[in-house]
Amino acid sequence: MGIFRSLKLFLFVVHTEAYDALDPFGNITIKWDVISWTPDGYLAVVSMFNFQQYRHIQAPGWTLGWKWAKKEVIWNMMGGQTTEQGDCSKFKGNIPHCCKKDPTVVDLLPGTPYNQQIANCCRGGVLSSWAQDPTTAVSAFQISVGSAGTTNKTVKLPKNFTLKAPGPGYTCGPAKIVKPTKFITNDKRRTTQALMTWNITCTYSQFLAQKTPTCCVSLSSFYNDTIVHCPTCTCGCQNRTEPGSCVEPNSPMLASVVSPPGKVINTPLVQCTSHMCPIRVHWHVKLNYKEYWRVKITITNFNYRMNYTQWNLVAQHPNFDNLTQIFSFNYKSLTPYEGLNDTGMLWGVKFYNDLLTSAGRLGNVQSELLFRKDKSTFTFDKGWAFPRRIYFNGDNCVMPPPDSYPWLPNTSSKLVLSMLSTMLATLASLLI
Repeated sequence: MGIFRSLKLFLFVVHTEAYDALDPFGNITIKWDVISWTPDGYLAVVSMFNFQQYRHIQAPGWTLGWKWAKKEVIWNMMGGQTTEQGDCSKFKGNIPHCCKKDPTVVDLLPGTPYNQQIANCCRGGVLSSWAQDPTTAVSAFQISVGSAGTTNKTVKLPKNFTLKAPGPGYTCGPAKIVKPTKFITNDKRRTTQALMTWNITCTYSQFLAQKTPTCCVSLSSFYNDTIVHCPTCTCGCQNRTEPGSCVEPNSPMLASVVSPPGKVINTPLVQCTSHMCPIRVHWHVKLNYKEYWRVKITITNFNYRMNYTQWNLVAQHPNFDNLTQIFSFNYKSLTPYEGLNDTGMLWGVKFYNDLLTSAGRLGNVQSELLFRKDKSTFTFDKGWAFPRRIYFNGDNCVMPPPDSYPWLPNTSSKLVLSMLSTMLATLASLLI
């Protein structure tokens, strides 16, 4: 019975981690459109739509895999390629592009010759989030499949789809036949449709993506000298992690352990800190005006092996419904639930600060937010001025415990202390 309860609890944790309350409908949908039949199979366009509001896929990009239902082969591709050809020794003359039972496909790189491209391809597998730029949140490739069915009834759907972006975290459901996709010609005077269409939906789980958190939050304010740092050992501990997992900024070995030029290493190499997180977000309550108050946000990269391109930050705070001005960041209000406007998405301005460089002197970006006070809700008391939740690149960042937040000085307690000190001084003078 105890094992059964533990299993139920584990399944519950996995399920809740895969659900994102701030983006309840976010997913990556893969659409497989059969556009023509061939003598031994079909020609299809496979499109990938990133419907996640604030989770994007950065370099080295996505990797899509599946398992064929029969003995299909890929004769040729445009806009993408398989990572392995497999054993095609039984073919004479024309050799297929891939003969593997379980092919793995990647996007082509920018600069690919035009005769190998199709629309929405060739960005190295990079996908923007839907809120940042829906025009680049789509990727596609064309595939010619042989040794397959040549009618809607004889085609067998691929199975066991996997998506890496570039590592684990995504779980894909089975392919499901849907209504054929309709296409509008360039002159918008004619509509055609796919011969057959099936969809695959993939959802993200931070629990599956990594064993430890990837970011943490620190807090400070103008009304209290206390700086609340990220919780100790948030993303790991220096004395428990593997040797070489962190490095001091002044270490003479720093240059030798950072990734060589042109070689991608996904394992983080972070600066040695008490929290050991690759990313720290600092929320500072900076100024208080009569009708407004100001916050400064600083994002610091402690990872020596990662430049964060097209980064984004999501913050939840009740005063986002009265955000007046934001400096040097882009902003979009996220309203996953009708009538509730307490979540904002921030990201860098293109060619200015949309690249968060690796750890070092320039490894940070910052901005300030100006909020208008709502007299019915505004207060600096009990940590109200601090965010309820912070996400960086779609991952939930670890907040400090609420009882450690910078507290608002209590004027009555100061008065009591002042009166007590006066009484002690008077008593001391009488005893002299």
